[in-house]
Amino acid sequence: MGKIGNFGKLIVFEVSEDKILTFSSMQRTVSANWGSHERIGKKPLSEFLSPNLQTVTLEVTLSAQHGVKPRDTLEAIASAVESGKVANLVIGKKKVGEHKWKITQSSETWDTLLTRGELYKASVSLTFEEYL
Repeated sequence: MGKIGNFGKLIVFEVSEDKILTFSSMQRTVSANWGSHERIGKKPLSEFLSPNLQTVTLEVTLSAQHGVKPRDTLEAIASAVESGKVANLVIGKKKVGEHKWKITQSSETWDTLLTRGELYKASVSLTFEEYL
């Protein structure tokens, strides 16, 4: 099994003979708060106030063709969002950032349904925020 990373035990990104669960893109945002002090006849002075919480967005495809149960996975993710689950986000055996993360938003698209309404393929966008 080729483990790519994980969010706690909830999501394990991996590639194996039986299962493919990966993300297509990862966007990490690191930002800060700055103040601006107005001055007469001059440009404002900038003042660093604090760092903001970092965010990470992942685009994930869930496909039964690749050994994933899309509906079960989406329900587990929704439960984690609504219960406030917090865990390390690990990519390539290294933690992302210094702190744990929470999923603040999950946006899902049901791409392929089979004749009896079974979800065969779905896409989900996950937004994580640093947890302090």
